[in-house]
Amino acid sequence: MYAKLRAGAKGYDVVIPSNDFVSIMIKQGMLQEIDQSKFTNRSKINPVILEKADYDPEMKYAVPYALSATGIMVNKTKVTNPNYSRDYDIFEDPQFAGHSTMMDEMREVIGCALLYQGKDMNSTSDADLNEAYELISNKWKPSLAKFDAEGFGKSFASGDFWLCQGYPEIVFGEVDKSRWEETIDFFIPEEGGPATLDSMVILKDAPHAELANEFINFIHRPENYAIFIDEFHYPCVVNLEALQFTTEPSMYDAQQAYNCTLKLDLGEDLDKVHDIWQKIRFN
Repeated sequence: MYAKLRAGAKGYDVVIPSNDFVSIMIKQGMLQEIDQSKFTNRSKINPVILEKADYDPEMKYAVPYALSATGIMVNKTKVTNPNYSRDYDIFEDPQFAGHSTMMDEMREVIGCALLYQGKDMNSTSDADLNEAYELISNKWKPSLAKFDAEGFGKSFASGDFWLCQGYPEIVFGEVDKSRWEETIDFFIPEEGGPATLDSMVILKDAPHAELANEFINFIHRPENYAIFIDEFHYPCVVNLEALQFTTEPSMYDAQQAYNCTLKLDLGEDLDKVHDIWQKIRFN
């Protein structure tokens, strides 16, 4: 999306970037301000989420749409010892050896290691990154079947993977809703986990800016936002008043998402994280 817009793509009004790209697009002058006079549902947005969105906490340019948290999923039908650790130590549990996976995504896995070690998930200090490398390479990776960002949901549902770190919607989407409770144990460790906040923004050259503002406000009418929540089974985190209108179960309790940290734009320091990830993947 970002690359297409920078290359000159025209005709879009509302786009929904992740939080790291929202901050980039604000800095680069790609967005116009939200018309606050039309944003009458402003009060519906959860203040806890706005605290995390410190790049635009007043929603001057971006209105939160969905928080996607990363956690850990255990296939309860495959567990031999139900007293497993509900934190990142679970990746050293021998009962999951060869049947576990972490995401093939450097910010996700390295972020988890940093959090586990009590560090800032967005840290790029050489010492912190090297400690994360040692933990992942020596403690977690030996038990993994693979790093996988795409197929782990299907493999979990088929019984090949018993332990997955990743986006819950990928796993829950592959398991029949009637079997969620008996099959999936989802948790976000006490140390926290990575998260992404997608937000609705209006482009600087939006051809229908007035309607775009009205659309954003329309989405956040609680009865409308509840339809979105029900469709994807997200926990009701962004728009709390929508909860009274939901009719479907959520994938996990909303309180768990409060323990997550947003992945921030690291700028040029992203190359350092990439170099560490290459060592993890191929050493």
